[in-house]
Amino acid sequence: MIIMSVDLGKARTGVAVCDKSEFLASPHTVIFEKSPNKLLEKTAQTAKEVNAELIVVGLPKNMDGSEGESAQNARAFAEKLSELTGTTIVMQDERGTTVTAHNYLNATNTRGKKRKNVVDAVAAVIILQDFLDGRKRDKA
Repeated sequence: MIIMSVDLGKARTGVAVCDKSEFLASPHTVIFEKSPNKLLEKTAQTAKEVNAELIVVGLPKNMDGSEGESAQNARAFAEKLSELTGTTIVMQDERGTTVTAHNYLNATNTRGKKRKNVVDAVAAVIILQDFLDGRKRDKA
């Protein structure tokens, strides 16, 4: 199944996709959009382009597990995206993914503007890979 993940941001939204075997998540793109409606349209278009059969949206919970305004916004975005695409949406806890993405970029010495432009796609990869790993554990 082709699965796409979304790491929502205020200005940049990362998108990652896995192959049909669900083995490996890869960065796909970063959508540069501040308008919520335009972001929704661009994300839906991306899902269509990659033939996504399932979409995983990062859920930004607080470190104590509670959900604040960002989590509510992510849930609302996911609901609208599901209506627009007709695709099932799954929410995935994304606590720590941006920090992990920065650590990966430190390890590869990615700096400056390039880093800023790819960190969201890397975070989307981590969200998707965590989801895929969870699916594998659940099947085992």
